[in-house]
Amino acid sequence: MASDPRLAGLDLAQAREGLLKGEFSSLELVGATLDRIAETEPKISACLSVLEGSALSEAASLDARGPDPSRALWGIPVTVKDVFLVRGAPSTAGSRMLEGYMPGYEAEVVTRLRSAGAVITAKTNLDEFAMGSSTEFSAYGPTRNPWNLARVPGGSSGGAAAGISAGQAPGGFGTDTGGSIRQPAALCGCVGLKPSYGRVSRYGIIAYGSSLDQAGPLARTVRDCAALYAAVAGPDAKDSTSSNMPTEDLGTLNPPEASRLRFALPSELWEGKFDPAVEKVLSAAKRLIEFAGARLETVSMPSLRYSVAAYYVLAAAEASTNLARYDGVRYGYRSPSGGDLKSLYRESRTAGLGREARRRILLGTFALSSGYYDAYFKKAAQVRRLIHDEYARTLESHDFILAPVSSIPAWPFGSFTEDPLTQYQLDIMTLPLNLAGGPGLSLPAGLGDDGLPVGIQILGPAFREKALLEAGILLEGIFPRLAAPPLQAR
Repeated sequence: MASDPRLAGLDLAQAREGLLKGEFSSLELVGATLDRIAETEPKISACLSVLEGSALSEAASLDARGPDPSRALWGIPVTVKDVFLVRGAPSTAGSRMLEGYMPGYEAEVVTRLRSAGAVITAKTNLDEFAMGSSTEFSAYGPTRNPWNLARVPGGSSGGAAAGISAGQAPGGFGTDTGGSIRQPAALCGCVGLKPSYGRVSRYGIIAYGSSLDQAGPLARTVRDCAALYAAVAGPDAKDSTSSNMPTEDLGTLNPPEASRLRFALPSELWEGKFDPAVEKVLSAAKRLIEFAGARLETVSMPSLRYSVAAYYVLAAAEASTNLARYDGVRYGYRSPSGGDLKSLYRESRTAGLGREARRRILLGTFALSSGYYDAYFKKAAQVRRLIHDEYARTLESHDFILAPVSSIPAWPFGSFTEDPLTQYQLDIMTLPLNLAGGPGLSLPAGLGDDGLPVGIQILGPAFREKALLEAGILLEGIFPRLAAPPLQAR
């Protein structure tokens, strides 16, 4: 039976309401999103694997037991980035190094999603091992932006953001190591939440930078993001970095009065050079916030100037350590042409890892090597502490920090492939928050004159996601709501 294509356009809250009222079944909803995946994948390539058989089976099983209001995501189709382990499904992290890997256990995030009643429909594309800002560095090909197929969707969670924007699912999960949820959400016109470090379990997530990685949701609205986040947040004994702080009750979210809010605007992030289309939307967004009654106050956070350098030393060092296991002997692709042990390592890692992954591993190995640790890694760690403390001080006198997500809109493919340093510099808007460890919410602020989405982010105190989400709901009501993107023909 053909599915109703209108179901694929529902946001999460609308889908939940329809399911609980019996207006349609989980099988019909999941079928509609799978049909939408089949329709759009030839154009955007957001998915690395589509779990059609298991998704339809799970949806039918849920329907057989009837709607369950006690499960917050009952019958809802959800995608996960291909760093989340899903039992019996390919888990590649976008790399040839893990091609064909089928894990025998699942990420805690996936386990909690299933407990909440969600149906995992697909695993989404990403930059290899989450190392990138454009989803151009996937070993399985790039993902395209639904707003303009000649443009990148951002990264590294570009597949998740593009799929949600294109109607492939009402929600999905990505990871944010230096902005990899917030930036693609902004470039694809959806909402993305980076929770506080330690708030969501990292168990069963293929690691990039262990002190920076944090899983979080992407969706079409702030309330949908909140529902997805609430389903997975909380302590996990299997993750030693998981926080034992109790989670907040998100059952009721009430946006605050705008007149009671003070937003800090760091001059180091707002006084740079912006693309004219982005600058116009951000200027309009600030006027709307002030017109609503909130106060916007320029502050200085001088350590942010050093955030890119510090981040790329720390993240690369952790990547070098985490990816050392993929040597062709214990884990990962094994080259058939290797002779002695050294050549086996070299050939396996050269063939199994892409150029960007190799670049970051080499950078991290150098920073950790004898004679350079104090000069690079130790100093980067000290800068990280300065940034953390500046965030804390700023948030003592302000409710939130307001910042751009990207100084440019989604860019054409290939713009920075030969100039990685320039692309790294674009991350200055997002990666300081990962160094500080707090939560951040990216939401659409409007469309530029070029027809591409522009995002803005709210950054808050650690473990205060509820207040952050409530402020996001307020701004979402102030900003213009985006229509569905045009899926252009190639």
